[in-house]
Amino acid sequence: MNHKNGSVVTEFILLGFSGQWELQIFFFVTFSLIYCATVVGNILIMVTVIVSSALHSPMYFLLGNLSLLDMCLSTVTTPKMITDLLAEHKTISLWGCMTQMFFMHLFGGAEMTLLIIMAFDRYVAICKPLHYRTIMSHKLLNRFVILSWIIGFIHTMSQMVLTVNLPFCGHNVVDNIFCDLPLVIKLACVETYTLELFVIADSGLLSFICFILLLVSYTVILVTVQQRASGGLSKALSTLSAHIIVVTLFFGPCIFIYGWPFSGFASNKTLAVFYTVITPLMNPIIYTLRNQKMQGAMRKLWDKKISCK
Repeated sequence: MNHKNGSVVTEFILLGFSGQWELQIFFFVTFSLIYCATVVGNILIMVTVIVSSALHSPMYFLLGNLSLLDMCLSTVTTPKMITDLLAEHKTISLWGCMTQMFFMHLFGGAEMTLLIIMAFDRYVAICKPLHYRTIMSHKLLNRFVILSWIIGFIHTMSQMVLTVNLPFCGHNVVDNIFCDLPLVIKLACVETYTLELFVIADSGLLSFICFILLLVSYTVILVTVQQRASGGLSKALSTLSAHIIVVTLFFGPCIFIYGWPFSGFASNKTLAVFYTVITPLMNPIIYTLRNQKMQGAMRKLWDKKISCK
């Protein structure tokens, strides 16, 4: 094993956003507000789903879990990115970098699975409405959520077990806002071509296949809705369109970051920001602004809080 200069890397330098001090302050304020809105919005959804009896249904149960994953995914990267905007030396320890990548793929893999489960939930609700409550039982929902976390854990462990023991003894500059797995692997002082292909197959190809399967499943549901042409299904169609938007926002950047074979996309900071900062905020906005039932439940909770004072 050829170690360059015999030095061992103990920390990585995150280049983050370069530019004038005024631009760094602008990014700091903007991303701080977005992160606060993300945390508050997702917590509000989770609390509303738990407290409001009107939302004790499979769809909102899954929505509450999606909000939890969104908040966790954003928390893994955004606070570090925000503090680095005001730091002169943007560094992260070796094990801090490994931990960041571990949890990113844990929550990302779990959310990927959960979105597929939510597509199945909408399929049953629209195509088999009479059997919806029977099929989507609390027991099955709990198993689905546990399965999403298990798949997320297997997804991250399959990559991290091969990454954590890589020797880093040369370059330690990561041209991104967080420790991005494809970029960190390239810094190892051993041949990593096979591992890079594995990452593409594990993260990129898996994301692409799941995205195609979700689009196919939603197409089947839309065709079913159109054939029935019932006014009572318009609400279900509106909910389904929100799911499609969320799926596109989540998988689009993910496919380009981890699956595109050209390095230009792997280091695209704009896509990285969109995936880890913007998307976790868009989910609560899409579901709350487009869902009248959720809005009504939030208003009732707010009115109840005001009346108790």
